Parts: sequence; structure tokens; C-alpha cells
Amino acid sequence: MIRIGLISDTHSYLDPGVFTHFQDCDEIWHIGDVGDISVSDALAGFKPLYGVYGNIDGPPLRYEWPEHLLLEREGLRILIIHIGGLPGKFPAKVKSLIKKHNPHLFICGHSHILRVIKGDGLVYINPGAAGRHGFHAVRTLMRMELSEGKISHLEVVELGKR
Repeated sequence: MIRIGLISDTHSYLDPGVFTHFQDCDEIWHIGDVGDISVSDALAGFKPLYGVYGNIDGPPLRYEWPEHLLLEREGLRILIIHIGGLPGKFPAKVKSLIKKHNPHLFICGHSHILRVIKGDGLVYINPGAAGRHGFHAVRTLMRMELSEGKISHLEVVELGKR
């Protein structure tokens, strides 16, 4: 069993509460639009960190992180990309990645809209936005457990108003 913390769209702001909420997590996955590299440095100094760059991220993040990431944890294939669209409306690039990798779990960010959708052979997750920049009203992140090919204890954490 592994506990994962999901965070996206920090836009250079890292709420101090993240460290409390991710205290019991084994890994943190940042789903892009980190902003300042100090955000990823702080998270990486706290827990093992995996992530993808987003559309606002420039060097050095684009040198350190890929545009998309394929992970395997607890018998699950996980595909992560910042701009992923929605099930049934995936852009061609995302459709191609999904067809190629056949993930069980697809995680993206970008929209700042928290969503969990199950269907078409995968679970789609967007953890919303944890930063202060954007149109979202409440800053969010998510936690989940992966064990023996299953996702459980999927939780939304509200960090407060934008």
C-alpha cells in the first residue's frame, strides 16, 4: 500500500498546510504549473516528488520534469500530464498517450476544476488548484491510497479561499 498526495497549479504559491496534509503520504505528485522552482524544491525536500511541467513552467522546471509521466504503483499504470482535457473530449495527443500506455489512472490539472470521473476503463482525476492564481474559489489538493491494483481513500482537502 502506498499513500499519494496530489497537487496541481500552485503557480509559485505553496500553502504551509500542504506539509500537514501530506504528512502521511509516501509520495507527492505535482501535476504541473508549479511556477517558481522553490515550490518543487520544498516539496522534494519533504517527500519523494514526481511531477510534470505545466504551460506556465519554464526553465529550469522543463529541464527537470517531463511533459507527461508514466508511473506504475501497486499494480496500477498511472499517466500524468498537465493539460489533459476531459474524458470523451481528450485532445489527440492525450488520446494517443492513453492508447499507447493504457493507464488505469489518468491525472491532469490545468483547468483548476477538481474532478473525479470513472469510465472508459480508467479513473480520471484533476485535483483542482492549490495556488492563489486563477478563477477557482477554493484551493484544493487530494490524497489517495493505492493497493493491490485498487484506488481507495480518495480525499479532497480544501486549503481555503483563493
